Amino acid sequence: MKLTPLDAPGYEKVVYAEDEASGLKSIIAVHSTKLGPAAGGCRMFAYPDLDAAKTDALRLARGMTYKNAAASLPLGGGKSVIIADPHKDKTPELMQAFGRFVESFEGMYTTAEDVGISVEDIEEAAKFTSHAAGLTKGEYASGDPSPVTARGVYLSCMAALKHAFGNDRIEGKTVALQGLGHVGMYLAEHLHEAGASLVVTDIDAHAVAQARQKFSARSVAPNDIYDVDADIFAPCAMGAILNADTIDRLKVKLVCGAANNQLADDAAGDALLAKGIVYAPDYVVNGGGIINVSAEILKITDQKWVDQKVELLAVTTDKILTKAKALNASPHKVADQFVDEILAQ
Repeated sequence: MKLTPLDAPGYEKVVYAEDEASGLKSIIAVHSTKLGPAAGGCRMFAYPDLDAAKTDALRLARGMTYKNAAASLPLGGGKSVIIADPHKDKTPELMQAFGRFVESFEGMYTTAEDVGISVEDIEEAAKFTSHAAGLTKGEYASGDPSPVTARGVYLSCMAALKHAFGNDRIEGKTVALQGLGHVGMYLAEHLHEAGASLVVTDIDAHAVAQARQKFSARSVAPNDIYDVDADIFAPCAMGAILNADTIDRLKVKLVCGAANNQLADDAAGDALLAKGIVYAPDYVVNGGGIINVSAEILKITDQKWVDQKVELLAVTTDKILTKAKALNASPHKVADQFVDEILAQ
């Protein structure tokens, strides 16, 4: 396996790995270990080139620093990406090679599931590294983090409702939900059970059909989700989907979803504020998964510890939105300031 350090100012360690035997092409980015060893999932995606993969890895790693700090976890921020199509290129040998790559960081970074990566994939990687979490076997195994992520987003959405609508009633409201992967489907279930109407989209026709059947959801084409007449937009797919074009099309009062790095840039957060749309900062509301995984990393077996941490995400969301309203500031900037103060300590 050939390891190549990549230049990334402001990051502690970024490495590109290429393994000819397995076909692995991967980047691990460690943004910060100020609060503890870096932790963050692995994403498998058919990036068009190495630069695109690096850009995503860096954004995601920094996001994990902020997500872990916002969730009051003694962990730093890191992330990994594998340049491959998860539907065509994934093999046990590739994931095992990835495990060897993770092990080369000697505990500086712990991996887990993310987009395109399953529990089974991480278990293959774990055959060659002791720094993998989100496992189903072992004394501290925490399993699939997706349901816990979805619960944290749902609770945070409930907390954000009063800031957008003046009340916390979800019943009867319409949610435009983008992305029906593991987390998106669990979030849809929470929202449906609470009485919300769902309009969904995904590139996976089977997932859309499942949501229509299980939740009586209406579906639209992927690009039409931004034009839906809804109360809430819940992005649960890829990041950087909130930009000048898509924000202009939104007809909602609240954005709260599970996707990482939802804002294309700072201007997007300001555009939401200018349009009167409340934005629940993504790395705050979607911290449930890393909380679940962190219990495994930190060797905590008390489920109450996880539950209380997840419930605190909604409290933190409420605090940030309350302060943002008082300052007439973008919630994402208030959230960043909140975390920067934690990191400064």
